[in-house]
Amino acid sequence: MIKKIKFFILVLALASQLPLHATSLLIPMDNTQTNHLKAYGIAYWVLAQGVEIEWLLNYRGGSYLLPYHELIEDECVVRDVSYEVISDAQASAIKQHIAEPDVNMETMKLQKAPRIAVYSPKNKQPWDDAVTLALTYAEIPYDVIYDEDVMAGLLPTYDWLHLHHEDFTGQYGKFWAAYHNYPWYQENVHAAEETAAKLGFKKVSQLKLAVAKKIRDFVLGGGYLFAMCSATDSFDIALAADGVDICDVMFDGDPMDPNAQSKLNYNNCLAFTNFTLVTNPAEYEISNIDVTYTRPRTINQSNDYFTLFDFSAKWDPIPTMLTQDHVRIIKAFMGQTTAFNEDLIKPNVIILGENKAAHEARYIYGEYGKGFWTFYGGHDPEDYQHRIGDPPTDLSLHPNSPGYRLILNNVLFPAAKKKKRKT
Repeated sequence: MIKKIKFFILVLALASQLPLHATSLLIPMDNTQTNHLKAYGIAYWVLAQGVEIEWLLNYRGGSYLLPYHELIEDECVVRDVSYEVISDAQASAIKQHIAEPDVNMETMKLQKAPRIAVYSPKNKQPWDDAVTLALTYAEIPYDVIYDEDVMAGLLPTYDWLHLHHEDFTGQYGKFWAAYHNYPWYQENVHAAEETAAKLGFKKVSQLKLAVAKKIRDFVLGGGYLFAMCSATDSFDIALAADGVDICDVMFDGDPMDPNAQSKLNYNNCLAFTNFTLVTNPAEYEISNIDVTYTRPRTINQSNDYFTLFDFSAKWDPIPTMLTQDHVRIIKAFMGQTTAFNEDLIKPNVIILGENKAAHEARYIYGEYGKGFWTFYGGHDPEDYQHRIGDPPTDLSLHPNSPGYRLILNNVLFPAAKKKKRKT
């Protein structure tokens, strides 16, 4: 296998120097694509061989242009990914069209396969993770890491980190009222307390805060953070509550600080500001950032959609990359954190997708230090109201899912040469 890969790289390198009948391989990402999700896996696989490719932003849904080789073509066939073999003259014509100043397209070079980590507990959970489902289906490799790995300093060995169904405030997702007698809940509490004690922390909330700070520093130093569901708002809330006890007695053994709300420091947050804590331990909410239960909503599954913004590909390449899709209106989906109250989003945060009528953002992005972060509300893009204990989504039934495409845009994002937003 190693010899085959080396031969593959050598052939590609030589082919780039040969003028005779040179060809390229185009992977379209519009509605002609038979398997959008597997196409991301092809792009990652080629990058992993040390071969650069080009992401054609806004061209046919964000297509990929690759140097032609029969091994790549064979892999597309095996993975049921649509492709077109085109001449170099055709490829040049496409790029010339994209480069025209009045065309909202851009060519983005992808240079290397990012090293991917998924932050997830090692013990079995009664829920799945849309990102690991997407990575597995697309055949993109990743490592699972958790608190001990983060505190041991492993984060800088990765380029991209995903957070999903996590509560960084130490309140165990506020599942106490409904699930405190369930074995899985008790096991999670025991495992978290054991890890906290092992690492020298008196409380789980203190460990989770320390982990959140390590993750924030990872982004500050140039890392890419992608979070979904409860990991989004709980991450910022934990940072805002640095040094403040916001956990009630059933979570950490003593009452919360009665003045906790007034002691929050919103300057510590990446995305949110001026939010109010939900202090009732029996209420399935941490703050009013999430709109699932904290305000009246007239939305139901039949009318729950969000719209992706159109960005200038040449001036805003990062938001453009993150919103590549074959449709602009996406079916929404619920989660422990479903969507974000737009009144509580910091002004420097870019909203990538929103339900404007409901005044709620679903998909947001920002820069912090040398790094980047993206928060995506909801739990599973192809299961509207995914409940604890429900079976995982079978992505072979949804190979062209627009909602899952947004996840995989983020996976390939670190492969591009880092560019800050133009001003």
